This record gives sequence, C-alpha cells and structure tokens, in this order.
Amino acid sequence: MSKSIFITGATAGFGAAMARRFARDGWSLILSGRRADRLDALAEELSGQTDVTTLVLDVQDRAAVEAAVNGLPEKFNKLTALVNNAGLALGTTTAQNSSLDDWETMIDTNVKGVVYCTRLLLPRLIARGAGAGIVNLGSVAGNWPYQGGNVYGATKAFVKQFSLNLRSDLQGTGVRVTNIEPGMAESEFSVVRFAGDKSKADAVYQGVDPMTPEDIADTIFWVLNQPPHMNINRIEMMPVNQAFAGFAIHRKS
Repeated sequence: MSKSIFITGATAGFGAAMARRFARDGWSLILSGRRADRLDALAEELSGQTDVTTLVLDVQDRAAVEAAVNGLPEKFNKLTALVNNAGLALGTTTAQNSSLDDWETMIDTNVKGVVYCTRLLLPRLIARGAGAGIVNLGSVAGNWPYQGGNVYGATKAFVKQFSLNLRSDLQGTGVRVTNIEPGMAESEFSVVRFAGDKSKADAVYQGVDPMTPEDIADTIFWVLNQPPHMNINRIEMMPVNQAFAGFAIHRKS
C-alpha cells in the first residue's frame, strides 16, 4: 500500500524539509500552509518525485480546516501519517510585559491548530490502521522553563500531554503517536519570534552550531518508518552546544 503524509506548516523550515525528505522515499504529500506562493514552488520542485497535493490553510481557522479535510481526494481516505508541524513563538518578554494578542495567537496555532487537524484526520489514520502515525512538534520549552517562555512553553506542554493522552485513547487502532521536542534549530522560527528582525534572530544561533530543519526531518522520517508494532513515544533533542542551565536566582541588592 502506498504511503501518504499530511504536513502542516509546510512552507518553510521543518515542514519544507520534511516534504523533501518524504518525497525522496516516494510518499504522497499533502502540504498545507498559509503562503500560496511557497506551496506552489515546493509542489513544483517535488512533483517530479511524487504526488503532491497543496492546501492554502491557516490551522487556526477551524472551518477552513474542516473544509480542507472534507475536500481531500478519495485516495487519502486512508492516511499513513499526520505531522502537526505548524506552530510559532511570539516575543521573549516576561509575562507581565507580554502582548495578550501574541498569547492568543500562540494558543490558537499551537494548541487549537493541533487539536483541529488531529481530530479531523483521525478517522483517516484509524482507517489505515497498523503503521499509521501522528507526529506532534513539541519543544524542550514544554519540559523546561525559561524567562520569556511563558505561554509558548505552556502550549508545548499541552502538546506533550495531548500526545500522551492520544496514545491512551488510540490503543487497539494501530495508530502511533510521537512527540518530537527540539531545542535550538535554525529556521524561520526566531525571525517570526522577533517580528521579522533577522539580526536578533541570527544572534540567537551565533556560535552555537544549531540543529537544522533537515536534522528534524530525518528524525521524523525515522520515527514513521519504524516497524508497525513499535511506538516512539517522545524524542527530546538538542545541539551539542545547548545544555541545561542552572536554577535562576534573584538576589536582593
């Protein structure tokens, strides 16, 4: 049986790298993202390798996700994999100085978007059965606090617990669930976080030798190609130059 994968946030970074990695192995691709021009360019690049379907889609929009999923061709009635990759961080300010609009956008994308896509595509994954899988993009921020991480870290903690609960609910269906929890990986992530300020984004990775989108894509490809009886529950991954900091202590002056 041919393999098919639905990737959200496919227009850049991890999503685009995943599309290229799975295309090389002949998986049929359903690529969603908000930027039509980038989706079109990626589809043109990969169409010689595999079957590519694109959906201009904002995962925050429940009605749009429902319409997109309901409109998928019949050949995707049995879906091999869903990768909930679309997500973002906005700002690094402390909670008391943060924008409530930014918080709401992160919740709508990182939590609601994951919930919408998962629930609506579950019937197709369950119809596939053994070997099907969901991969959620979490973060080390969902495990470890840092100043300015506030709502972003909380959304990724949700993704971690949602993944674990899905594993419990999906027992007996054959559908696997994995939470991938990257640390520093250089992509457009920091550019978005700093509202397009590339100099600030570049400074984050200066001298670090961070992970790449291709590193994340290769890991997810490995996860989804394990034997059907195996489930990789979670993978936390960091570049060698990133480690755990000590406790933050505020001392009285």
